[in-house]
Amino acid sequence: MPLSRSSFSQIRLYMERQASGTARYLWEQTVLGLFGWIPTPAGIALRAFAYRLILKINGLAAIDRGVRIRFAGNITLEHGAYIDQAVYLHACPNGIRIGRRTLVMHGAVLHVYNFRGIPHSGIQIGDDSLIGEYSVLRGQGGIRIGNRVYTSPMVQIIAVNHVFDDPSRPFVQQGITARGISIEDDVWIGSGAIVTDGVTIGKGAVIAAGSVVIADVEPHTVVGGNPARLIRRIGESQSQKNQGRIYFEE
Repeated sequence: MPLSRSSFSQIRLYMERQASGTARYLWEQTVLGLFGWIPTPAGIALRAFAYRLILKINGLAAIDRGVRIRFAGNITLEHGAYIDQAVYLHACPNGIRIGRRTLVMHGAVLHVYNFRGIPHSGIQIGDDSLIGEYSVLRGQGGIRIGNRVYTSPMVQIIAVNHVFDDPSRPFVQQGITARGISIEDDVWIGSGAIVTDGVTIGKGAVIAAGSVVIADVEPHTVVGGNPARLIRRIGESQSQKNQGRIYFEE
């Protein structure tokens, strides 16, 4: 049965959401299909060289098997970066950069689904950082993560939000906001925490597990709760620290 015009339109739309063009999509998928499944350190070694054909690798980087990649030409891996199994990297312009010796752990999703032409989109991660298992980063509004930033498992960093002010219209017709998220150096974010669009987390801050961060976090503070509020300032005396108790999860 021949494909209808509608079917061709759907196929073309799918291609546009996967790569910068049909030829590029087929090339990227060929390289991923040939090398993406190979297990053991031998597979990691092969991908370290073969994937240079489709993405930017500065130095040596390790990519485990089963990593899903879209818009590979917009991805940059710096020397010593490691991408674990079942990670999904979707890198519309302005793409994804993963810094030196930074680890992206099993099942994490780094997604720049920017088909609205937002100029400040993208995900930039500094050096010696770690993105925990099953964490989700949505970079339509731009995510900037510094050096030595650790996110524990299942953290969500979502740099986009829907507008829903008009009750007479579906929210999907009201547009989005995408102000961006900035996380400075030496931040630790506990398991299950959510960081919402427009937030800046200051240097050396700690976010308690399960927190929902909807406002800026000052440097060298501990925050927790929903919405996240100040628990204490790092460096307080021991008696001040013991006034409250909070749990964290690596």
